[in-house]
Amino acid sequence: MDDHSLTWETLSRDRAFACEAFEVFTDRVRLPDGRTTRFDFVTEPPSAVILPITIDGQVVVLEEYRHAVNRVALGLPGGSAEDEDGDLAATAVRELYEEAGYHAGTLEPLAVAEPANGLLNSERHYFKATDCEPAAETDRDQDESIRVRTISYDSLLEQVTSGAVRDERTITAVLLDHCADSAPSTGDIDVIG
Repeated sequence: MDDHSLTWETLSRDRAFACEAFEVFTDRVRLPDGRTTRFDFVTEPPSAVILPITIDGQVVVLEEYRHAVNRVALGLPGGSAEDEDGDLAATAVRELYEEAGYHAGTLEPLAVAEPANGLLNSERHYFKATDCEPAAETDRDQDESIRVRTISYDSLLEQVTSGAVRDERTITAVLLDHCADSAPSTGDIDVIG
C-alpha cells in the first residue's frame, strides 16, 4: 500500500488565528474514503534546542516560568528560527547566547523531531553544544523570566529519568545524547572563530 492511499486532500484552508509565535489554521479535507471533515492545526517556525555542556562538564540549564502550566520548569535553551539566522545551527548559537548567556565551542546535531505532528507542523532541531563558556550578558526576549545555573550531567539525567523534569524538549535532548554512544556520529560544527 502506498502513501497516497492514506493522504488527505486539502479542499480549503482558513487562518483562524495568528500571533507572533504561531498561527492556527482550519482545513476542510477529503479523507481517503471520500468523507470530508474539518482539521485544525498550529503552524510555527522550526526551532533549535541546545544541550549545553561547559568546559568543566556541567550542563547549563534554565529555570524558567512557564505560564501555560503555571510553574517554574527546569529546561534547556532553545527557540524559534528567525529570518536572519540562515540555518538552525545559527539559531542554536543565537538562542544559547540570548537565553543562557553562553557561547559554544562546538555544536553537534543530535536529531530533528516533530514534537506533536498530529497537531503541529513544527520541527525541533536538537544540538549538543560543548566547551561552552559564559558570555558577558544575555539578550532575552521581553517575556522570558529565566534563572541560569549549571548542574552535573548525571544529576540532569537522573531528574529526566525519574520524572522530575517534565519539559519535553529537555527530556528529548538528554535522552538523545545519552543514547548517542551507540549511534554513529553526525559530525561536529566548529562555531569558534
